[in-house]
Amino acid sequence: MDKVGKQTLEIMKSAPLYNRWLLSLLKKHLSGNILEIGAGIGNFTLYLQKYGTVTALDIDKYYISKLKKIVTKPDLAGYGDIEKAEYYFANKKFDCIVCLNVLEHIKNDQIALKNMYSLIKKGGKLLLLVPAHQFAYTPMDKALGHFRRYTKKSLSKMAIEVGFEVNNIRYYNLPGIIGWFVNGKLLRKKLIPKSQLGMFDKVSVPWLTLEKKLPVPFGLSVMLIATKK
Repeated sequence: MDKVGKQTLEIMKSAPLYNRWLLSLLKKHLSGNILEIGAGIGNFTLYLQKYGTVTALDIDKYYISKLKKIVTKPDLAGYGDIEKAEYYFANKKFDCIVCLNVLEHIKNDQIALKNMYSLIKKGGKLLLLVPAHQFAYTPMDKALGHFRRYTKKSLSKMAIEVGFEVNNIRYYNLPGIIGWFVNGKLLRKKLIPKSQLGMFDKVSVPWLTLEKKLPVPFGLSVMLIATKK
């Protein structure tokens, strides 16, 4: 089990307002059979289950044990390696795939996207969130096992090459990238300070709500919404 990754997921429990804001961006695309890739300890899984039947995948045994206690049925959580196309289920297709802050951990990200494409029904959706801007790559990224960060251009190009139709792609969380840069580049931290995240969760939501209407030129994350043609 990745100690830094586990600590980060536990810290993210301190951001329920952020998670609800994120859900507000995705919920209109959620329905039917939903696959969550890299579900971790299930911080977002509970939210997804309000909109469909969620199958949760992870490669870590500890996370899988946590997920089995969260999903509606234990057999809806299990091992899955999207890069190797190895899953605990067989011959299953989904109406929607949700992949939040996972693709950056995968060495061959284009292969992973191709495998996601093969798991989606025709007309189904891919909801993808990744960290933005390589200039913001810091020791925190390295400690978390991030291979890279993305731009709208690089992520959109890769999705189109795989076969997806990109419906929307945007940067989000302008305040977040400032904190990430200060903590990671200037202070050389390897973990998000829990106290800062709790404060951010409380004060940033009005700004994040505004971002839903006013696109920003850069941000901590890139969100892509795409359809399987």
